[in-house]
Amino acid sequence: MSDSDRYSMPDQQARFARAKKESNERYLDITTVYDPAFLKGKRVAVTGANRGIGLALAKELTEAGAKLVAIVRSTSDELEKLNPDELIKGVDQTSNELCVDLEHAIKGGPIDILINNAGYFMREEETLDNLDFNEQLKTIDICAIGPLRVTSALLRAGALLDGSKVVMITSQGGSVTWRTTQNPDGHDYGHHMSKAAANMMAALLAQEVKSKGIAVGIFHPGFNKTGMTEKYKQIWEVEGAVDAAVGAKRIMHEAGKLSMETSGKFINCEDGLEIPF
Repeated sequence: MSDSDRYSMPDQQARFARAKKESNERYLDITTVYDPAFLKGKRVAVTGANRGIGLALAKELTEAGAKLVAIVRSTSDELEKLNPDELIKGVDQTSNELCVDLEHAIKGGPIDILINNAGYFMREEETLDNLDFNEQLKTIDICAIGPLRVTSALLRAGALLDGSKVVMITSQGGSVTWRTTQNPDGHDYGHHMSKAAANMMAALLAQEVKSKGIAVGIFHPGFNKTGMTEKYKQIWEVEGAVDAAVGAKRIMHEAGKLSMETSGKFINCEDGLEIPF
């Protein structure tokens, strides 16, 4: 397999342009390949399910007949209207104590799929002129250490068993290899450091839980139109950004394909190809 067949393209605009030129249905219309039938009756836990991609995932799972376990710091009217199978509130994934509480809060039995989705992105562009080290530490805590707190709590609770899947929603921004293409001038230190740390955590986790029969997916969800990416709205269209509902389907399509053979791989949910670390 050549690198072009294995790896996604680092240039987002060129990637989207190629997909249009080749009429790549997988990229341009995920519904041509995505079948949500595998989700029916599955217990799927989503962190940060109250808004953004997390809420879109909650809606997609509910429509597919999954049993939604929403793990949130605070809820929302839209989430509560979905009537989750379990709604676990007050979980701040930067808090060791509250994540330990999660171990005892989950009641409904084993989790088939855990989606570590909750994240954070500093709204201002961070350069050497406005470095905010406290924001950097906050971002790393939420995006890299937080999912490990949540996952380890559910492992201790016996909620993740042989056959369970853990999905890490990270970002192409965590690829060190791609920084020369995507960030030729640097910038946004905290965001990119947090995603690289999240990827490392997930790769190590995949190795440690392999013997338990648990697969770990490391997913870039694609470029999605959310409040978190709104500061880039001027390039949404040229780079192929999609509504969160489409992004949710892309994520669940890759979650369905995740296996022990693909565990620990860094996947771009836009095209299903790998991203180099």
